[in-house]
Amino acid sequence: MNKTAVIRALIEATSTDPIIFTTGYSCRIARNVADRPNHFYMTGSMGLAASIGTGIALSTGRLVVVVDGDGALAMNPGCLLTAGALPHLPLLHLVLDDGRYDSTGGQRVPSRRINFTALAEAAGYTGVWHVDDLSKFRELLHSEARTCTSPTFVHCELTEEDEAGTPPRIEAELGQHQLRFSRHLTSSR
Repeated sequence: MNKTAVIRALIEATSTDPIIFTTGYSCRIARNVADRPNHFYMTGSMGLAASIGTGIALSTGRLVVVVDGDGALAMNPGCLLTAGALPHLPLLHLVLDDGRYDSTGGQRVPSRRINFTALAEAAGYTGVWHVDDLSKFRELLHSEARTCTSPTFVHCELTEEDEAGTPPRIEAELGQHQLRFSRHLTSSR
């Protein structure tokens, strides 16, 4: 699995569920795959994707998908405690673990030493999964996207490099992206 393949599979499996993409390459890849009103692109605030997703799931009561990174989660593991303390929170929290801070120069993240699934389980997530195979990820995603009614955590171990180049940064129209996302949330209730 690589980051682009996982994000593409997620976008193909969802249509209107709010998706929060963490800062860095994840939001850039998502925008390049399909730029939809239900996508929230974080272009800063590393480590806060799950916190934003938790707030949206709490306020709307609907499934929210968070696409997080291993480095971002390592910066703010406290988000697991917040989401895990809410047993009826419809949150599908995906962590894409490639062991690197890609967008800042490829520095190593000590993620291979961190048992993210054990942290999520200890924090109270009711569904906890580890996947390293794209077909298994797709199966799990289709099942969880239909049935998720409590904090669910999927650790995606990325073992392959992305073959495509990195899409351009999301720089312009950030306010427009936020407004479009907010409108989507209020119009699809």
